[in-house]
Amino acid sequence: MKDLFRREIASYAWSHRDRINGWMHIIGNPILFIAVVLPFCLAPVTIFGLQTSLAPLLVIPALIVWISFDLGIGLAIVASSIPLLWIAAAIAGHVSAASVWIIAAALFVVGWALQIIGHKVFEHNWPSLLRDPLHMLMSPMYVFAKLFVALNLRSDLAALIAQPAPQRSFAPLYPGEPQADVGRPP
Repeated sequence: MKDLFRREIASYAWSHRDRINGWMHIIGNPILFIAVVLPFCLAPVTIFGLQTSLAPLLVIPALIVWISFDLGIGLAIVASSIPLLWIAAAIAGHVSAASVWIIAAALFVVGWALQIIGHKVFEHNWPSLLRDPLHMLMSPMYVFAKLFVALNLRSDLAALIAQPAPQRSFAPLYPGEPQADVGRPP
């Protein structure tokens, strides 16, 4: 898993060079997380006598994957997921079910708008997960990897996320789009 993580984080870094796009991901990722888990907060479940919702139970597999990719970054994502799950539960607990769906849809649109604008305007490409769906899992890992590198906590990742863009081009996603220099190393 460690080799897969290192390869994928380097691939992800190649299409995430712009600082403003980085900030749009820092803002957009938590918005998208809340948008996705919010409707699941409407489904109460009892596990071992504890009352919760389906939301944290459905997040656990992703958290396990993140931890298996990289323990430190995975645990940071776990720590950041807790307040986001709490926010989603608080919203669901204070508004009607219809409002939950409206809020989730609005957050989903805003979160994706930030991602798409960040890529199209500042990176001049489409979000990389359109070419590699695994990048959906890499996005929060990349944000934390950049933070850890900036804090001098993970020098082993510094070279991976600072590599120059590859010279390999991929076909456009839609007719008329110029080819982008993003992707995996040759």
